Amino acid sequence: MDPDSAVTTCYRHTEVECHVRCIRCERYICPDCMREAAVGHQCPECVREGARSVRQARTLVGGRVSAVPVVTYVLIVLNVLVYLAELARPEIVDRFAMVGAGLLGPDGEHYLWVDPYPGGFSPEGLAGGEWYRLLTGAFLHLPPTEGTFGILHVVMNMVALWNLGRLVEPMLGRVHYLALYLLSALGGSVLVLLIAPGDAVVGASGAIFGVGAAYYVMARRIGADMGQVNRLVGGLLLWLVVSALVTSWEGHLGGLLAGGAVALAFAHAPRDGRRTVVQVGACVALVVVLGVAAVVKVSELTGGGIPQ
Repeated sequence: MDPDSAVTTCYRHTEVECHVRCIRCERYICPDCMREAAVGHQCPECVREGARSVRQARTLVGGRVSAVPVVTYVLIVLNVLVYLAELARPEIVDRFAMVGAGLLGPDGEHYLWVDPYPGGFSPEGLAGGEWYRLLTGAFLHLPPTEGTFGILHVVMNMVALWNLGRLVEPMLGRVHYLALYLLSALGGSVLVLLIAPGDAVVGASGAIFGVGAAYYVMARRIGADMGQVNRLVGGLLLWLVVSALVTSWEGHLGGLLAGGAVALAFAHAPRDGRRTVVQVGACVALVVVLGVAAVVKVSELTGGGIPQ
């Protein structure tokens, strides 16, 4: 029998006659198994093997490229869920708002901080050892009937996060973006503590201002058209000034400065094996600086003691 006249079949579908080989493994493949390559066709197994060997695309700062801003969506959902919890149990705001130093009276009411405080009163906030408030306050918002904005507080913040987050998260990658968001929130809370420790502050604004600062830094780093970027950041800065009359400008400014610092460290870290070390080191250094500043301030408020 002439070898050239032998019937050849697909290695995956043995009942199908075919005459095309995979250009990598040279096995015969039928039309259902053909995957187009730069030259010729490949079989499904070689395509999968090739995909595993392709280097993962990275953002400018070294994060994994992600077309869907999942972290932004999760943060928005989390803020909305927490707000619904506030509506059901309003005491959540008093329990988790950012407060540097306050007093809880024997009647269950909240009072301004004095040191020493009267008998029957107990410290609350960071002065009472509630350090978690540095972050939890960034996930709370004003109840519908309180403050200047009421329910618009959470609505405006989530709209801003929606617009900015979808721009910045793809630039940074999910892990870098989440780190920047949380450090911006922390920076806002610490500046509130340093300047207005008696204020009870809630809102994601500090973190959002940090994301806005990152947008500016990253846009300049990649050489983007700065016209639209300048208008957006200019609006944020204008709101920072106006908000001094009705909201916590300290939280906004603290978030802006922290977010800008983190974005600069991410964007300008050396693009070699040292990049991750530099970026993580910068984040850790910022946490240490903010932590020391918070501890020193609380120590001053409590007369030298550091609440546990």
